[in-house]
Amino acid sequence: MNRTLPPEIQDLKEFNLLPPVRTTLSNGVPLTIVNAGEQEVVRIDILFAGGRWHQSHRLQALFANRMLREGSRSFTAADIAEKLDYYGAWLELSSSSEYAYITLYSLNKYITETVAILESIIKEPVFPEKELGTVLENNVQQFLVNRSKVDFLAQRSLLCSLYGAGHPCGQLIEEADYRNINVPMLQSFYDTYYHSGNCSVFLAGKVTDEVVCCIERAFGTAPFGRYDQLLVDTHYTFETVQNKRIFTERDDAMQSGVKLGATTLTRQNPDYLKMRVLMTLFGGYFGSRLMSNIREEKGYTYGISAGIQCYPDSGMLVISTETDNEYVEPLIKEVYHEIDRLHNDLVPEDELTLVRNYMLGEMCRNYESPFSLSDAWMFIQTSHLDDSYFSRSLQALKEVSPDELRELARRYFCKETLKEVIAGKKIG
Repeated sequence: MNRTLPPEIQDLKEFNLLPPVRTTLSNGVPLTIVNAGEQEVVRIDILFAGGRWHQSHRLQALFANRMLREGSRSFTAADIAEKLDYYGAWLELSSSSEYAYITLYSLNKYITETVAILESIIKEPVFPEKELGTVLENNVQQFLVNRSKVDFLAQRSLLCSLYGAGHPCGQLIEEADYRNINVPMLQSFYDTYYHSGNCSVFLAGKVTDEVVCCIERAFGTAPFGRYDQLLVDTHYTFETVQNKRIFTERDDAMQSGVKLGATTLTRQNPDYLKMRVLMTLFGGYFGSRLMSNIREEKGYTYGISAGIQCYPDSGMLVISTETDNEYVEPLIKEVYHEIDRLHNDLVPEDELTLVRNYMLGEMCRNYESPFSLSDAWMFIQTSHLDDSYFSRSLQALKEVSPDELRELARRYFCKETLKEVIAGKKIG
C-alpha cells in the first residue's frame, strides 16, 4: 500500500439497510426488531399514533407526553429519575404531528428493572398537579425567551400566512395556551390515544431473547388502556393570506429573521426524491448555491439554508436566514437571482457530481449504527412509506439529470407564490 496516494473514489452501487424483523406481541401490538451491534445496550421506542393533529386543545399532545415522567401510581417523579440514573438508563419523550414517542436507552443487564419503570409510566401515569405547574412554568419561560428571537417570530408568521388559524400548522401558541393546560385535559388525551390498539414497539441494539421476553411481559400479554377506540382521520383546510410580504416589527432587533416559503409537494409525490437533490444543491449543504453567493460572495449572512418541511397533508418549502436589517432587500434579490439561474441554466455536471457525492456520504453516515437503523425504519412507518424508499432514493440520486433539475425548478420554485416573511427592525 502506497500511503502517499489517496484511496480511489468508488461509486456506491447499491444501498441496502439491514432489514428489520417485524412481528407482533401476543396482544397484537406490532414489534419491529433491529438486532445489530456488539455493545450490551438496547433502545426501546414505544410509539402511539396521536399527536398535534389529533388534539382538541393547543399543547395538549405535547404535555400529555411530557408529563409521563412526572409520576405514576408506582413511582414518583423523583423515583423515576433516581432509578433510571442508578441503572444507567436514559428516557426521552417527544411528540410530533401524528405520533407520541417514549424512548428508553438501557443496559441489557438491567433490562428487567428499566422496563418495569417504562411499563409503569406508560400504563399508569397520574399527571400530578404540582409537577405539572412546574413543567408549565419552565416551558412558559422558554417560550418568552423564544418569542424575543426574530427567527422564531418569522417561522410563526410564515406558518400562519401559509396555513391559516384553522390548520394545526397555523395555530400560533401564546402564553395563555400554557396557562390553560390542566390535568383533566391531559388525562383525556391519554385515555384516547395511549392504549395497545394504537401502539407499536421498536427494539434496536443487542436485542436478546431476554429483552424480547421483557417487552412481551410488559406490553404484550394483554391489551392495555382503552384499546377498542379507533384513530379518527383528521383533515384540515389551508387559508393562505393574499399578502406577498408579511412583516413583524421588533424595534430592538439587531438582525432580521428572513423566511421565504410556500406549500409544496409531499414525500409521497413521485418528484420528491429528485426534488431533494435540487434542494440540496440550492440550499441544503455548506457548498450550496445560496451559501456560496449570499454568505461567501456577498457576506450578507453567516448562514442560509433551504429545505422542505413535511407535514401529514403537505410539504413546506422554506428558505431561511438571519441578516443585518439593512441587507434584507439585497438578500431577497439574490435568492430570486439563484432561482432564476435554476430556471434558465442547466446545472453543470461537475456541480451535480459534487452534490451526489455529498448526499451519498450523508446516506452512509446517517444509517451506520443500530439506533440510526431503527430511526430509519421508524421514519418509514410514521411517514407512511414503503420499504423500497431508501433504494429508490439512491436510484433517484444517481439518475437525476440537469434537464430534470431545471424542469423541477420551473415547476416547484415559483417566485410569485413565495411568501416573504421578515421579523426585525423596519428600515426606511
